[in-house]
This record gives sequence, C-alpha cells and structure tokens, in this order.
Amino acid sequence: MAGSNGKQKTVRDMILSLAVIGIAAAVIYVFVPHDDSAPDLKRVDYRVELLTARRAASYPVAAPEGLSQKWKATSVRFRGDESDAWHLGFHTRDGEYVQIEQSAARKRSAFIEEASQGSEATKTTQRIDGRTWTRYSGGRYDALVLTEKGATTVVAGTGSFAQLTEMAQALKMA
Repeated sequence: MAGSNGKQKTVRDMILSLAVIGIAAAVIYVFVPHDDSAPDLKRVDYRVELLTARRAASYPVAAPEGLSQKWKATSVRFRGDESDAWHLGFHTRDGEYVQIEQSAARKRSAFIEEASQGSEATKTTQRIDGRTWTRYSGGRYDALVLTEKGATTVVAGTGSFAQLTEMAQALKMA
C-alpha cells in the first residue's frame, strides 16, 4: 500500500505544478502589452529626392500634386545607377498601398513584372489626362502602366483601380 500512496502524491504534485504554471502564464498574458493593430507609419518628405531625381533622370519624373491628406507618403528612393529607377510609395487611411515606379530600363517587361508584383497586361486601357494607361492584374498588385518619353511608369499597389486612377490623375511629369 505504501507504493500506491507515493504514486498518488506524484500525480497530485504534477497537477498542482501545471496549475501554478497556468496561473503564471495567465498573469503574464494579462500584464504584457500586446497590440494587434498595424504600426503607425511615418510620413516622409520626398521633395529633396524628387528634385534630385528630376535633375538626374533621363526622363520626366512623376510625382503627385494636389492629393488629399488621406494619402501618406511612406517611402522614396532614386537610383541613378539602376536605369534611373524612381520609387515613391503611399499608404491610404483605409490601409491600402499605392506606389509609383519609373525606370528607363530596356527590359520593360521585367521592370513591369517586378513593379506590379507579377501582374499581367489585360486588354483594358484607360485615358487619364490625355495619356493611355494599360491595366495589369492577376499578381500581388493591380497596376496601371504607361510607356512614354523613354521611361515606363507603373502605378501599382493593393488599392483599387479607382485609387490607382486617382494617383495617376495627380501625377505631374517634370
């Protein structure tokens, strides 16, 4: 009989240990902050990079003018050594992302595929401010693509085609 009493104590001690661990885990979970919301992205000022790109690029560089405050510029870069590659990224209040990508790259198809994250041309075109843009769809991003004056311009992102069109309408090439 003495042997069975020892086994009962061992099982009881194990259950008590698990209960203490469970209580400790619950306390840690309650008191450790955990925020599941998206982080607040900082707005970037892209004016200096835009001036630099417009002076150095071999094509008219696109940037929006007159966008509402719902558009927040969050990323910018110009790479003169990579076919004058220009990037300007925006987030909207509803959490969508729209970017402007431009390049004088000779391999336009590879540039468009990278900028649109694998989208392919559709048969749909649309006129925006006198320019004919081609819609791309099916990849990670939807996109509007324009090729003129030695450069390819891609307005792409997770936003709707209405948001992409709004961005394309705001673009000024200089």
